[in-house]
Amino acid sequence: MDLTGREIVLGVTGGIAAYKSAEVVSRLRHLGANVHVIMTKNATEFVSPLTFQTLSANQVVTDTFQAPEYWNVEHVALAKLAEVFVIAPATANIIAKMASGIADDMLSTTVLATKAPVLIAPAMNTGMWTAEATRENVQKLKTRGVHFVGPDSGILACGDEGAGRMSEPEAIVEAIRDILDVRRDLEGLKILVTAGATKERLDPVRYMTNDSSGKMGFAIAEAARNRGAEVTAVYGSVTAPVPEGIRRIQIESAQELYDTMMHETPDQDIIIQAAAVCDYRFEKTSTSKIKKAEGESLTLTLKENPDVAKAVGAIKKKGQTLVGFAAETDNVRKNAAEKLKKKNLDMIVANDVTLPGAGFNVDTNIAALITKDGTEEQPLQTKRELAEKILDKIIELRK
Repeated sequence: MDLTGREIVLGVTGGIAAYKSAEVVSRLRHLGANVHVIMTKNATEFVSPLTFQTLSANQVVTDTFQAPEYWNVEHVALAKLAEVFVIAPATANIIAKMASGIADDMLSTTVLATKAPVLIAPAMNTGMWTAEATRENVQKLKTRGVHFVGPDSGILACGDEGAGRMSEPEAIVEAIRDILDVRRDLEGLKILVTAGATKERLDPVRYMTNDSSGKMGFAIAEAARNRGAEVTAVYGSVTAPVPEGIRRIQIESAQELYDTMMHETPDQDIIIQAAAVCDYRFEKTSTSKIKKAEGESLTLTLKENPDVAKAVGAIKKKGQTLVGFAAETDNVRKNAAEKLKKKNLDMIVANDVTLPGAGFNVDTNIAALITKDGTEEQPLQTKRELAEKILDKIIELRK
């Protein structure tokens, strides 16, 4: 893949592997890319800025307050310029800063400001890489869509042997090329994704809901956006951040979701219903807080909510693709297959929420993609990875 004219920002942090980053710059330049290097103060103790300036043919930024090459705010300019933002080597320190949103030097400030895809090539001692704090920070960044390459295993500079070596320059360049070769196979399509949990109010301070965080639905929305779709997210109660660059509609109850879907569905090409909808609501609600009566029990009667997925299936138009989700605890495949037919779906994503790493409020999932033609098992993976597999299957179904 020719990278002529592509703008790449490379952050170099203070690790012995910084010398490998010089070859990363050289390889990218050979492919025609424009490379802009930001070095932390510690990185300059390992490799001279002059090395990167010579290889990149661009000014190397090392200080938040140094005079900019052009009359603009340097960290904002580089953040906007980047088509992909690479940090190699990435120490445990910069990973922790990024996970916490800390911006206290030029590199951390710039990466926080960028909207470009971010690729991290970790390099550190095995103990630091396997530390619980580092693993949590890495998982947090992966959940946000940050890409990782490596680390590799082997003998480290400190003499230890294990995971922590920065990936070789050719692997890093290949990962950059993969990111820049983003598919735009959903361009021109309108996709609606539902996410999160609905709430059913009992009174002003109490409600019934479920554990859905919105992570799966938002992962699909982000992936679809990146692949060129015009995305609408309809979401209820969520703990995951709502993606940027999409149209947002927030609802609370199943009835509000139903009304919204009846209005929005006719204009969509693909509808993916990942929201966890309460099947029931309270028959009677109170406009004031229900007070406890000492020694007396409280009986609540529930009534069925509208079946949103079934209603959407009933008004399905030619050319539309409908995808549902089935979070089950028993007879997962059987129950999901019945929903597929009953709700006029083209595909249903079924998962057993009792399995470790699957279901609500976690960053991973295990699922089965069920269509009328068969089932594709998806092993444990991040929800973002599963989102891509779901979109791939939808494209296959639409051919």
